[in-house]
Amino acid sequence: MRKRTRAAPAAGLAGSLLRETLAEPGRLPESLASCALRRLGPGAGATVARLRSAHPDADPAALRALLVTRGRRSVTTEGAFVGGPFLLLIPVAFCGALLSQVRTVLELAATEGKDTTDPERAAELLVIQGVYGDTATARAALGTAGTGVRAEGGRGRPAAFRYLIVRMARLLGLVTPDDGAGRWVRVGRWSLLGAVFLVGLVVPLVWLPYMAFQYYRGTTRLTDRATVFYVGSPDLRSSRGVRLDPAVALAGLRAVGSALLPAVALLLVVVTDTRIAGARWPVVGIVLTTGCLVSGGWWLWRHLRRHPTP
Repeated sequence: MRKRTRAAPAAGLAGSLLRETLAEPGRLPESLASCALRRLGPGAGATVARLRSAHPDADPAALRALLVTRGRRSVTTEGAFVGGPFLLLIPVAFCGALLSQVRTVLELAATEGKDTTDPERAAELLVIQGVYGDTATARAALGTAGTGVRAEGGRGRPAAFRYLIVRMARLLGLVTPDDGAGRWVRVGRWSLLGAVFLVGLVVPLVWLPYMAFQYYRGTTRLTDRATVFYVGSPDLRSSRGVRLDPAVALAGLRAVGSALLPAVALLLVVVTDTRIAGARWPVVGIVLTTGCLVSGGWWLWRHLRRHPTP
């Protein structure tokens, strides 16, 4: 039987969280915290106990570094999604990434001897995420029954859906309200996002390196805040410079590989001068659409095969 040191949140749990939050998008952080405490709390504590047994000589800082590294890679794996015809998977992917982030925070709490099933952990999570300023306010919010979609979400399911995706992106650290960046820097970021989206309509896996980097950065910020919250100071990092995470590098290679399929197909169209009704553009459209479906579908099949719903 294969030994697993850290169980990633299943796709079924991500779907369950999505259904719950769609009912009340305004209570996304509270729903996430409550769901994580119920479903991930016991497993987070058990994971830390197993790691301690496997690494008896590791000090708390080394144990936290191991958990953060695994957590970042899990977020990248669970949260990755493809563009093109698979954009509807974005909310499920975001839910999976959020659950992986939260599990890492619970594991960091467990390294400091905290009970990961205690309701106080849910309140602490909301503070670490920056949703509330203190645990007393967070506890009160967790104990308040939802009243439906807030005004920010607008009316109707489509508006609530858009509002929910934006809130998920903020919780994940993919979108920051104000990080001190200048106007042109913000314009550049949104331009890059727009370019990635447009290219993703033809080469779906182009999303992977972009999102892998964003998840890496957002999760690092969250785990830094969690470490400060539970330990009192951030863990020191190596001064050997920035190193490329293997998960980000692999995502980049997959994106480059997926670009070869439509490129080769278009080259064949040009070389063979294939036309429909005397025009080449219909053939180009069919080739690009088929390439998008094949490459995106292949990656999605592999992803679901490796991370099945139990």
